[in-house]
Amino acid sequence: MEPFINIAVQAARRAGEAILRASRHLNTVQVESKGRHDFVTDVDRRAEGLIVETIARAYPDHAILAEEGGASGQHEVTWIIDPLDGTTNFIHGFPHYAVSIAVRIKEQLAHGVIYDPLRDELFTASRGRGATLDGRRIRVTQCPRLEGALMGTGIPFKEGDHKHSAGYFAMLQAVAQRSAGIRRAGSAALDLAYVAAGRLDGFWEFGLAPWDLAAGVVLIQEAGGYVGDPAGQTLRLEQGDVVAANPRLFAELLQCMAPYVSALPQERHGPPDA
Repeated sequence: MEPFINIAVQAARRAGEAILRASRHLNTVQVESKGRHDFVTDVDRRAEGLIVETIARAYPDHAILAEEGGASGQHEVTWIIDPLDGTTNFIHGFPHYAVSIAVRIKEQLAHGVIYDPLRDELFTASRGRGATLDGRRIRVTQCPRLEGALMGTGIPFKEGDHKHSAGYFAMLQAVAQRSAGIRRAGSAALDLAYVAAGRLDGFWEFGLAPWDLAAGVVLIQEAGGYVGDPAGQTLRLEQGDVVAANPRLFAELLQCMAPYVSALPQERHGPPDA
């Protein structure tokens, strides 16, 4: 196993064990609000601590970008961490959440690990080496059209997300009318892993953070899928608006969304990359 992936897997499993233990005693979990509809628990912080500790033992000089602890260190290698993606699901006992860890080297995403502790499913990918689920190669679907496609999404819900609402809900209606169905499960990282594994044909969501996206982007690309922004440009993690699908479906999905992209914040969707 690639050394970075090996450490990421160790870290994800340690965090996953802590999350799984806590899930059996939700009444003791301490919950705080970071903003409207945006929560953090002592379990998030404990899981992140275990991940950072595992990475630091192996690579003490590497930089960290984590949801709860923010950015620390300066190095050409950055570990991008979401210790518990789907915290609201976790708090409510809704079984869809995951640990997400990615490695960025010289501004290029190189490795990704997403671990679902409830199902004990481990998704991994390394640039140029493909993507796996529990050690078995995975590929995106071959679904050729939105008609018949099962899509995933994330509905804007946090404070400040109103700026996405007009464009998003128009897109939601357009995709719903043309697809076989839409699922909103509440963990972007795990939903992206499901696209890579062929469980969803595509996915889109706005206003995400780098730690929500990074590992899933590597997984989808290494599983043969396409990832971009709603305008069809190269995805920038800091931008946070993602569209992902298998190659046969990607262009039609963008075309379906195109009439409503103008309703999104324009500073996020400027002219195409040169």
